[in-house]
Amino acid sequence: MKKQLLIYGSGRHTVPFLKYMAEATGKKKPNICFIPTASGEDQNYIDSFYEVCSQINVTPHVLSVWINSYDQKESFEEVISKMDAIVVGGGNTLNMLAIWKAQGIDIALKNAYNNGVVLGGGSAGSLCWFNGGTTDSRPKELSIVGGMAFIDKSHCPHYNSEKSRRPLYHHNIISGKLTDGYACDDSSAIHFIDGKVHTSVSLNNENHSYFVYLDKQNNIIEERLPSTVIT
Repeated sequence: MKKQLLIYGSGRHTVPFLKYMAEATGKKKPNICFIPTASGEDQNYIDSFYEVCSQINVTPHVLSVWINSYDQKESFEEVISKMDAIVVGGGNTLNMLAIWKAQGIDIALKNAYNNGVVLGGGSAGSLCWFNGGTTDSRPKELSIVGGMAFIDKSHCPHYNSEKSRRPLYHHNIISGKLTDGYACDDSSAIHFIDGKVHTSVSLNNENHSYFVYLDKQNNIIEERLPSTVIT
């Protein structure tokens, strides 16, 4: 089973990225599930997911954490195990991860990953798969949050759209607060297979993805990944 992740800089749903994720499953009409925990299950966000999915050949699902045992008879593990692809939305990363841990969703997602389900998302939905990164989940300022470390590198979304993200990411790597890792502009994505970069794709020529690390002299190196524009 290939372990696959597709992560991108912005949590906004787009046809090209969801289509790419669907095709990565290898299924003719895959079951694709949106997990909108980080946004508090914002209804407009959910509606946007369904609207995008109506334009591609998938069967859409949404996993809600705001349930009760009287109405929902399937466990989160059972729901997740039926999916071919899972996309996680943006929002508050810290709160999302806390809820997932309390509900055992983090373990269900790890099992799905190991069983070949294509996982991914943007913003909080990209950060959660890595060992850590910066988040706006706490008051006052960007701070560091630990992720699930499916890929044992750090991550920075919104690399080109929020002015503080890039310099803070560099600073945290230099200081040792974060490991080396991957950064994505809002409209760029990285497809990982078995924990390694398979390819980078983008919605246009202005957005890119990067591997960011320290050289032997402790200088930040920002290595742009070759990418293909998809539509």
